[in-house]
Amino acid sequence: MVQIFSTFEHSTNLELAITVLEKNGIHKENIFAVPLTNRKTERRLFDSIHNADGISLVSTGAALGTAFAVIGASIGFKLAWGPIYCGLIGTSAGFILGVCIDLFYYKVIKKQRRLLRGKNSEVILLIECEEEQADTVEDILWHHYAFGTARVV
Repeated sequence: MVQIFSTFEHSTNLELAITVLEKNGIHKENIFAVPLTNRKTERRLFDSIHNADGISLVSTGAALGTAFAVIGASIGFKLAWGPIYCGLIGTSAGFILGVCIDLFYYKVIKKQRRLLRGKNSEVILLIECEEEQADTVEDILWHHYAFGTARVV
């Protein structure tokens, strides 16, 4: 007995694959579909020491802070406060502006893209069959746009 695992997008291709498998001699008792659930909570933007997701809110702030520091220090030579204070003010303003841009991007724009794209959960399909049927089953799954397959003997 061979077990074949595959992943599908929850769509009509999955239903068609199951129907074709049943027509090719795989019994309903040997087909098991498990839908994965979507994330219920929003991702946290601020990382902790134990959890990091690869999104950095500081990188744009650091770049804009550096640029504004150079501009502020250059302008500061002509002002009464001098280049050091004006450079520090430029650094602070650039950093705050960069963090605000990143927050807006990840909270508003990325969220709208995710909503427009739609959240489709995947389905894991488990099929038990004889070794002679395994190649046919995999061909059927690939023909119906499986994301991936695995065979366990």
